[in-house]
Amino acid sequence: MNKNLLIYVVEDNKLYHKLVVDFLQKQGLKNVKSFYNGKDCLNAIKSGERPDIVVQDYHLEDSTGIAVLQAVKKRSKNSEFIFLTSNEDMEVAVNSIKYGAFDYIIKDNDIALKKVYNKIGKIAKMLELEKRNRFIRNAMIVTFVVLVAIVIFVALHEFFNLFGLQK
Repeated sequence: MNKNLLIYVVEDNKLYHKLVVDFLQKQGLKNVKSFYNGKDCLNAIKSGERPDIVVQDYHLEDSTGIAVLQAVKKRSKNSEFIFLTSNEDMEVAVNSIKYGAFDYIIKDNDIALKKVYNKIGKIAKMLELEKRNRFIRNAMIVTFVVLVAIVIFVALHEFFNLFGLQK
C-alpha cells in the first residue's frame, strides 16, 4: 500500500478523532491531516489540497457528511470517501454511497478502525491500477501515432518512387 496517500480525517468528537488519527499513523500512513469540522476541511480543499481519501463522520457540528462530500467532490472529483459514523440508518448509508462514498462503516465495535484501514488499502490498490491504466493508455496512443507516422512515411516514399519524383 502507498503509505504517502493524503488522508483527511474529519471528526468532531475530539476523543474519537484522536483515536482514528493515531490508529492510521500507527499503521504507517504518513500523510494524515485532521479536521474537527467540515468548514476547515473545505478550506483546505479551497487552498488547493486534493486528498486521496477522506475518512469522516456523517454528523458534524457544522454540516452533514453528504454536504462535505459534495463540496469536496466539486473541487477534487477523485477523492474517495469512507464514512465512519455511529448513524445506523440504512437510508443514510445508501444515500452516502449514492452520492459517491466508497464505503459506510459503523463505529459499532473495536474492529471499525481495522475496517477503515482495509478500505484504505482497497482504495490504494484501485488508485495504483488507475495510474497504471493511464500509463498504458498513453503508451498505446504514442505507439499508435508513431505507427501512423511510419505508415505515412513509407506510403509517401513509395508514391515518390512510383512517379519518379525522388532524387
